[in-house]
Amino acid sequence: MSRVLIAKLGLDGHDRGVKVVARMLRDAGFEVIYTGLFQTPESVAAAAIDEDVDAIGVSMLSGAHEALMPLVVQRLREQGAESIPVILGGIVPDGDLDAMREAGVAAVLTPGATADEVVAAVRGAIDRSRQTA
Repeated sequence: MSRVLIAKLGLDGHDRGVKVVARMLRDAGFEVIYTGLFQTPESVAAAAIDEDVDAIGVSMLSGAHEALMPLVVQRLREQGAESIPVILGGIVPDGDLDAMREAGVAAVLTPGATADEVVAAVRGAIDRSRQTA
């Protein structure tokens, strides 16, 4: 069973959607660890390493993804955990998608993504990370 850490990064206090995603992943057979609201890049990376997860899912609705997502990836790299894929879900303008990929984000899910798309994105990111490990 794959383990996925789900986090709300930054000052975004809206967590209904991330809880729905956590349920989708649990229903698909993932073990889900939800860290709660107001996480920092450092706390997300540390929790992912401590929990020995296979992937990280970050929910961001605040528009701070350009500032915070590269820091999550950077913190993982600094701690030798760059093989943990990071998936971003939330409000991400199309113009920011390339920047997120360049920052090392494995996948981006925007509003309207179906449960099948969410599960496929997480499974795909985990499979790709295992192939390169």
